[in-house]
Amino acid sequence: MTLSKISRRFLIATLFIASCAISTGAGAQNGSKSSIVTTEQVQAELMAHAPDGADAGKKVWVGLQLTHQPEWHTYWKNPGDSGLPITLQWTLPHGVSAGDIGWPLPKKIPVGNLVNYGFDGTVLLPVPLTITPDFKASLPSADLEIKLKATWLVCRLECVPQDGEFALRLPIRGSTAINAAAFEASFKAQPTPVRGDSQIEVAGNRLKVTVAGLPPGLQEQTLELFPETPEVIETSAQWTQAWQGARWTAELPLSGQRSQNPTLMPLVLAANVNGQRQGFVIQAKVLGNWPPLANVTGDKLPDATSTQVSSGVSVGFWAALAGALLGGLILNLMPCVFPVLAIKVMSFARHAGDRRGHRVTGLAYSAGVVLSFVALGALMLALRGAGEQLGWGFQLQAPAVVAALAVLFTVMGLNLAGLFEFGQFLPSRVLLLEAENPTINAFLSGVLAVAIASPCTAPFMGASLGLALGLPALQALLIFATIGLGMALPYLTASLIPAVARRLPRPGAWMATFRHAMAFPMFATVVWLVWVLGQQSGIDGASALLGLLVALSLVLWALTLRGRSRIMIATISIATLALLTSTIGQNVIKPLENNGPTTSAARWQTWVPGRVEQVLASGVPVFVDFTAAWCVTCQYNKKTTLANQDVLADFDAKKVTLLLADWTRRDPAITAALRQLGRNGVPVYVLYKSGRAPVVLSEILTVDEVRAALASL
Repeated sequence: MTLSKISRRFLIATLFIASCAISTGAGAQNGSKSSIVTTEQVQAELMAHAPDGADAGKKVWVGLQLTHQPEWHTYWKNPGDSGLPITLQWTLPHGVSAGDIGWPLPKKIPVGNLVNYGFDGTVLLPVPLTITPDFKASLPSADLEIKLKATWLVCRLECVPQDGEFALRLPIRGSTAINAAAFEASFKAQPTPVRGDSQIEVAGNRLKVTVAGLPPGLQEQTLELFPETPEVIETSAQWTQAWQGARWTAELPLSGQRSQNPTLMPLVLAANVNGQRQGFVIQAKVLGNWPPLANVTGDKLPDATSTQVSSGVSVGFWAALAGALLGGLILNLMPCVFPVLAIKVMSFARHAGDRRGHRVTGLAYSAGVVLSFVALGALMLALRGAGEQLGWGFQLQAPAVVAALAVLFTVMGLNLAGLFEFGQFLPSRVLLLEAENPTINAFLSGVLAVAIASPCTAPFMGASLGLALGLPALQALLIFATIGLGMALPYLTASLIPAVARRLPRPGAWMATFRHAMAFPMFATVVWLVWVLGQQSGIDGASALLGLLVALSLVLWALTLRGRSRIMIATISIATLALLTSTIGQNVIKPLENNGPTTSAARWQTWVPGRVEQVLASGVPVFVDFTAAWCVTCQYNKKTTLANQDVLADFDAKKVTLLLADWTRRDPAITAALRQLGRNGVPVYVLYKSGRAPVVLSEILTVDEVRAALASL
């Protein structure tokens, strides 16, 4: 049975297993929700305020209240120099929708020479619910069920990403007003909208703000300012303000890391009024032309807005296409991808005289690779456009997908080793269909190759993928398609050029030996996938997956037996697999408990948002390794260059702080940091020094490259 035939069946099986596992895991999580989540740093509680009931047309408020331990804080919608805003994701019945967060007035929180915006003590984030008559029509019970998934970053000197899932039921007819005081205090803490002709003029590297319509009692007072739009002004820099009659003016320095050019900027101003701290929000129109956005990635490729050629497409874009093509070629050398390519090329030897068949299957395989890259890229761009913090290789951050791939590779390995042939299990009609559709088989084997290769970021790919995020959709998808073309190019060349095909080995007994040998890279890939799963689900998850793979292998072996023993042993083995799946299957997809990052006494410390800035503020350089367990290139660099004694000695001599950003499991903070660097996949290696732009090193590190970068400090 060829690889293409295996891929045709097991791509469908893989998707089925993953979807079942994901749905099972979600059910387990939902069953454990409550209205309060407590960590060492905060107590989070889902509250509601519905004094007139929760029927259609009634005013209903829900909100997340965070009670911080002393010295800890979370972040506003614009976190300032570092941090991440609190996010709320609601699950509500049909006919019920949630509005925007009514953000209370934040505080300025200095951390070293940085300034953040956030909350300490106790804060409630209220959200209005709109209940329509459609809710009453679809009413399943006498209660309104509210579910919330919240994420927040809580910091002191160190930072801990946290999340919680909450559930609450409100009586539709009865009154819920026990939290009235908390909601009333939160409403009073929200800034008041100010009407007036306010504007912001862009003047070089500064913003000139003019605000009209503020209450007369504020005149001549010194005001605090909080821009709602992040990454526009230099939050921690000095700025000036003055009153010109009833108008308040200010000059703000632009951020060197500015990431957007807004045409309207909401500003929150704060002052003491009659002994109470009050806030006022104004909507200021932006006048003038913004200076070019800064290129802070340290990227070796030109920026997407750099020198234009006559066609209107930037030189950086053409360089990105070249990098994408070369990176796609190098993907074929990845350990788990190379066997796929080798087996495909071996098919030439099996059908040496069928030149037309070679061309057709070569084109079909290439189409499968290219279209799969485009589809995966389109999915990632669509999810990111919807607000998801995802990057290249995001599918391997789901334990269910990792487990499904381990199952697929185990079955492929057993088939290549000769344990079974699919022809033993399939009726003759299906086998005839396989023989008549080699084009479909070749196409699906291309899809399988992409599924295997997609977690990897080969050299030259990183900058191209990072650039794709800032391009129009058509140009971005062209980069993804070019990566696919590069990956398909060796097989496509062999299929279209007879001279290349003639140089391949002739058919012979060696083919059976080669097929059996290719089973071992498949099993090695399973070992790697089990290790990746262990990073996500812990030792229990990895052990459970191994047990299930052994049981699956037993089932496949039992089905190859003959006579009465086949029925008895196959029945026992299938029952064993079913029993293990029901008892320990949950461990495979159960997320490992995340107790927050810990600072290790060893050489490498855990990366957290804001940590780089804190270290740089003390004058110490920083080296960050953005890595993941499922990234083969990352592990190679870790065991070679980053373990080299000369490199480690240079780190020590320059007193470099080493930070490890582990992206094995989905981490929105790391995704956001990668995006700021112009990347959306790992590995990424960045050297920081105060007063200099970050230096992004190559995906495949060399000792000389790292030592040269350190020598420039």
